[in-house]
Amino acid sequence: MLKLDWDRRTCARRGHITYAPDEAGLRERLHASTALGEAWRCLRCGDFALGAPHGSGPADEAPLVPRGRALRDLFILRFLAVERGLRGLLVLVAAWAVWKFSNSQDAVRRIFDENLSVFRPVTDHFHWDLEHSPIVDTIRKTFDYRHSTLLIVAAALVAYALIEIVEAFGLWAARRWAEYLTVVATAAFLPLEVYELTEHVSVVKIGTLVLNVVAVLWILLSKRLFGLRGGLAAFEAERHSASLLEVEESAGVAPAAV
Repeated sequence: MLKLDWDRRTCARRGHITYAPDEAGLRERLHASTALGEAWRCLRCGDFALGAPHGSGPADEAPLVPRGRALRDLFILRFLAVERGLRGLLVLVAAWAVWKFSNSQDAVRRIFDENLSVFRPVTDHFHWDLEHSPIVDTIRKTFDYRHSTLLIVAAALVAYALIEIVEAFGLWAARRWAEYLTVVATAAFLPLEVYELTEHVSVVKIGTLVLNVVAVLWILLSKRLFGLRGGLAAFEAERHSASLLEVEESAGVAPAAV
C-alpha cells in the first residue's frame, strides 16, 4: 500500500522553504552549485530547490516548518477547522430564521393554517387525522412560544455559532488556546448529542457524535492538553527540539543520542 508523502505533497502545492544557516558546516551541506545556479535543500521535504534561500541566520532560529507527523496533524486540525466553520455558519442561519420567525409568528401561523387545508382531502381519504398528527402538533407548539423565548433561543444560537467560528479560525492557525476551546466546548455538548440519539437516531447524528468524540480524544492526546503525556512542558520541548533539529534533519544528520 502506498504511503502518502505529506512533505512532498505540501511542497508541490505551496512551494519549497529554504534556509541558509550561519554555521559553515551546515551551510555547505544544505547548499549545492548546479549548472543552472545555486540550490538549497528544502526544510520540509529535503529536496534541493533552485534559487536563493528564503531566509538565513543561526540554525536554532530556522523557521519551524511542519513536516511528517506534524504536517499530518496540521492537516487534521484544518479539516476540523473547516467543519467547525461550516457548522457555525449553518447555526447563524438558524439563528436568523428563529429571529425572523419571532417577529412574524402570527403571519406564519395564518399561512400554515391556510395551506394545511389543502392537504385535508388527501389525508381524509387515507383516514389520517392531520389536525392531531405529531408533525403538525410540533409546528403549532412553536407558534405558542413567547416572542422573548424565541429571542433567547436566537441569541443562544448566535453565541454557539460564534464559538464554532472562533474555534475554526484558531484551529486553522494551529493555536493552542483554540485546541483547549475545542475540547471544552465539544465535550460540553456531547451529553446533549447522546440525549438527542435517545430521542431519534439518524446517520447524521451518529456521524457527528463519533466525529466529535474522536476529535476530542485526538486533540487531547496529540497536543498533550490538560497535563496529558507531559503536558505543556513536553509539548513545548517537542516543538523546541524540532526547531533546533530542523536544519540538521534536512541535511541528513541524525541528532546525537542523549
